[in-house]
Amino acid sequence: MDTKHKPLFIAFSTQKGGVGKSTFTALVASMLHYRLGYNVAVYDCDFPQHSLSQMRERDLKMVMKSEVYKKLAHRQFSTINKKDYPVIQCKADEALNKAGDFIRSSAVPVDVLFFDLPGTVNTPGVLTTLAGMHYIFSPITADRVVIESTLSFTDVLTNVLMKKSQTSIEAIRLFWNQVDGREKSPLYEVYEKVITELGLTLMQTYITDSKRFRKEGEATAKTVFRSTLLPPDEKLMKVCRLDMFMDEFIRIVKL
Repeated sequence: MDTKHKPLFIAFSTQKGGVGKSTFTALVASMLHYRLGYNVAVYDCDFPQHSLSQMRERDLKMVMKSEVYKKLAHRQFSTINKKDYPVIQCKADEALNKAGDFIRSSAVPVDVLFFDLPGTVNTPGVLTTLAGMHYIFSPITADRVVIESTLSFTDVLTNVLMKKSQTSIEAIRLFWNQVDGREKSPLYEVYEKVITELGLTLMQTYITDSKRFRKEGEATAKTVFRSTLLPPDEKLMKVCRLDMFMDEFIRIVKL
């Protein structure tokens, strides 16, 4: 599938750890690459954790150990006849140059590149790399510390960098993650008012809390959720509203 334009650079980025940026990078990259027909690459710049590189290693081991995963992987490869997307480790200040080299040398046209960046703008190259993104998505949870740090971070990107036209950024979107239960509490309304007053934009879809987000592949599992080798199971996607999130995501980035 050809997106008929230059490759998109996208980051799930936030100033707080543990709110889902690496998880969403893997989920969305796997959906686009394995189920929706796009060609994807992922740059793991999150030193020293390198969460996505570790996830890829675990996924490869799981496919070797588990008959269920082995069959799923074989069926997928037979159906789409496509290699897994590359997960490339690099430093934040090298990411844009390395991505440019990769696009030029790739045997297949690249549609989307995801960048998993460190959770602090003080890391060399993080702000410059973020300024080179086309779209930034920031997961937030209803926690005062998370909200305050994410809003100040997003405010700088939106109202300083973007307004000075020093970026490639076309849109920044915040979205609620780990929402407890089926309905959001009044606390969310308070935070949403602040977000609006700051001139920031919140996605309509929120993700409900799910234990699946914190589970890697398990030898006994019959389905896959968070994986760099397979797309998330469609039923599990519906449970946490990830199916609706993907629809909105695709509309925003105009794929």
